[in-house]
Amino acid sequence: MKLWKAIALVVFAAVVAGAAYSAMLIRRGFSARAQPSGVEKVVARAVRNMAIPAAARNQQNPWKDRFTPELMAYTRHHFADHCATCHANDGSGQIEMGQGLYPKPPDMRLPETQNLTDGELYYIIENGVRLTGMPAWGDPNSTGQDDDSWQLVLFIRHLPQLAPDELKDMATYNPTGPFDEEEEKREQQAPVAEPGQPAGEHHHHH
Repeated sequence: MKLWKAIALVVFAAVVAGAAYSAMLIRRGFSARAQPSGVEKVVARAVRNMAIPAAARNQQNPWKDRFTPELMAYTRHHFADHCATCHANDGSGQIEMGQGLYPKPPDMRLPETQNLTDGELYYIIENGVRLTGMPAWGDPNSTGQDDDSWQLVLFIRHLPQLAPDELKDMATYNPTGPFDEEEEKREQQAPVAEPGQPAGEHHHHH
């Protein structure tokens, strides 16, 4: 088979596959509640990996040999305050905000994340990931290394061994906004419906 024919066949197959995939997306809709397909996951990981420069991938964590108990506590609290909203305190991603994203945040305790190099994790924290809910946390005007991001890499490595007392400690550092506080206050003050009584209708006792 001539080269131009082979190329034409490959292009034709790619167009057909793209059209079929587009039709499937249209049938499924574009709800963020859906789970990404296997094809989407493979493509997303491949694009993410290609987007990380080789020099960044091979960077060494300058804090790797300085992870003291005090630094562990600091990074734990930092993660709880900045990252747990989407990733959950334990890194599982099983939290309301995270499950409302598309694609869903990965379970960072699993090999998919743990097998990334320190440099790759640092690059993702600093620069974010396009077309996901992962923002870029790095200062665009900074020309140096971000110690907080390198320290978070160390905490991500620790996630598979996170202890119950550490999770309990993190809960006190999760952010709570004014809306959350008002909602919690309303829930505490709301009267409890009697059995068999429709919600929102309450008898007045004299």
